[in-house]
Amino acid sequence: MAKATVLVVEDEKDIIDVVDFNLQQAGYRVLKATDGAEGLRLARDQSPDLVVLDLMLPAMDGKEVCRRLKQGENTREIPVLMLTALASETDRIIGFEIGADDYLTKPFSPRELVLRVQAILRRSQEPAGDAATLSLAGLTIDPARHTALAGEEELDLTATEFKLLHYLAAHAGKVQTREVLLSRVWGYAYEGYARTVDTHVRRLRKKLGPLAERIETVRGIGYRFREEP
Repeated sequence: MAKATVLVVEDEKDIIDVVDFNLQQAGYRVLKATDGAEGLRLARDQSPDLVVLDLMLPAMDGKEVCRRLKQGENTREIPVLMLTALASETDRIIGFEIGADDYLTKPFSPRELVLRVQAILRRSQEPAGDAATLSLAGLTIDPARHTALAGEEELDLTATEFKLLHYLAAHAGKVQTREVLLSRVWGYAYEGYARTVDTHVRRLRKKLGPLAERIETVRGIGYRFREEP
C-alpha cells in the first residue's frame, strides 16, 4: 500500500523538523513548505492526502491558504489540520468555519499530532462498504458515492461534515451526545473541545439550508436528527 502524503506548511524550522520526523516515523511521506504561497502551490501540484497548516505564515497566512484550498476544484477534498499558537475559542471556531477538519494548538504533543493525522485520514479514506443509501426528510445520503443531496442539489461537504451528517441521519430520532459524536465521527476522545461539534453542526446546518431544522439541539446533551413526521 502506498504511503499517504502529508504536506506540512510551517515557517518555524524546529517545529517543521519535529513534525517531519514524527510523521515519517509513523509511515507517512512528508512534503514541506515554509510559507503560505509555497504551501498552496505544493497542494495544487502534488495533491497530498492531508495538509498540516500553520496560521501565521509569511507570503500568505494560513487562513487564506485554507480558503483557497476549499475553493479549488482539485483541492477542496484535501483535509486540513490547523497547527497554530492561536489558541482562543474564537480562533478555533474561525478555523472550522473556513473549512479546517481539525485544530491543534501549540505547544503540542507529537504523539497527539500523529493520532490526529491518523484519525483524519481514516475518516476521509475509509471505504463505504455496504452502507445503504439513506433517504429521509428530503435528504439523500449515498456513502458509496460519498454524496449528499438536499432535494436535487448536491451539498458541498467536507469529509468530516459528510460523516457527521451520515451518522446523525443513520441514527435519526436518537439523541447523540457531543462525546459520542466526537468518538464516532472524529475517531478519538477530544476532551475539552466539545465546541468542535457545535461549530461543525452550525456549518452543516448552513449548508443544509431549508433542511437545517432537521438537526435539533437537545440542550445540555447534544444533537438529534429529527425523524420525518
